[in-house]
Formats: sequence, structure tokens, C-alpha cells
Amino acid sequence: MKIEIWSDIVCPWCYIGKRRFETALSQFKHADQVEIEYKSYQLNPDMETDTSMSINQYLSKHKGISEQEAAQMSAHVTQVAADEGLNYQLDKAIPVNTIKAHRLLHLAKEKGKQAELKEALLKAYFIDAANTDDHATLLNIALSAGLEEQDIQQVLTTDAYKADVQRDIHEGIQIGLQGVPFFVIDRKYGISGAQAPETFLQALEKVRQETSK
Repeated sequence: MKIEIWSDIVCPWCYIGKRRFETALSQFKHADQVEIEYKSYQLNPDMETDTSMSINQYLSKHKGISEQEAAQMSAHVTQVAADEGLNYQLDKAIPVNTIKAHRLLHLAKEKGKQAELKEALLKAYFIDAANTDDHATLLNIALSAGLEEQDIQQVLTTDAYKADVQRDIHEGIQIGLQGVPFFVIDRKYGISGAQAPETFLQALEKVRQETSK
């Protein structure tokens, strides 16, 4: 069984959805037969990293809402994340462009380290409030996930894997993606959003039953 997950590393619901899916997978009897691939998606591909702006200021500008409303949104998602054991630090998070991170995830996929890097990038952004568009920061994150410095530098100093990122985004839209996270099981079933673990588990069981007939 193959599960493809479209997500962005600055999407708070993507990290929450990842944890909920992992909870479901831990309860799935055939988890050892599941292959997971993370697909690229950018919430705002035109975003320019701005270390002087807070997330709430960015949300206010980008969504056309007040900073107070943005703060309420952030507080809500922070509480939901806490229920999944994730200690979000959104008041310290930096609005960043994620193209470099996504290109590194394609390198990590080739090296068999994609799961490690995906978790490391999400943790760096939401919990450590790191600048995940910064060269040195991304180097350290990728090293911590088990990638080689020479390979990482090759990606960070070129446009390597940029076409792969764009291909993922286009592919997701072609199969019905309207937002992230978006989970696709064996190219048969799509699950949109950070659903409850029970929803994921039911889908896994359903596909398993259908394929074992």
C-alpha cells in the first residue's frame, strides 16, 4: 500500500495531520506494508521570507483580517497541536518561502531519508521557530536527518529538484487537491485535511480489504 502526502512545512494543519495519521498507522495491523511518500506543495509560492514580520502580521496582510483575528487563529491551532503533543511556538515563527526545503526533501527521498527530514523541518519551523529558508539553518537540519553535507550544499547552491517540486504541485492539483494536507491511498482514495485518526484508520482498513479480495 502506498500513501502519498501533499503538504507544506509552514502549514500548521499538516504537522497536526501527520501526527494523527501516525496515530492511525500505529493501530493498523499491516503498517509494515505501507510505503509513505511526501509530496511538495507551497501554500504561497510567491512568498518572500521576511524575518521582521510575525506570523500574525503575515496572516493579517495575506488573509485581509485584523491582527487580533490572526492571533485568535494562531491560538486555536496551537491548542489543537498541543492535543497532539506538539508545542507550537507560532508567536516566534518566521514567514518563509519553502522552495529550498521542498527541494531538499526530494534529495532526501532519493537517499531514503525523506521521513527523517520531513519531521526535522516541521519541528524546526513550528517548535524551534527556526528560519527554514536560511542556508546555514537548512544545512544543519538536513545534516541532523542523515544527509551528506556535499549533497545538501549541491541542492542549496543550485536549482536542483525545482522541477520536481513543481511537478508534485501540478500532479496534486490534477488529482483533485484543493488544500493541504492531502493524503492519497493507492491512487484510489483521497483524504483532505487533518482528519481524526479513526478516519485515517478506516480508510486504511477499507483499502486493505479491497486489495486483499
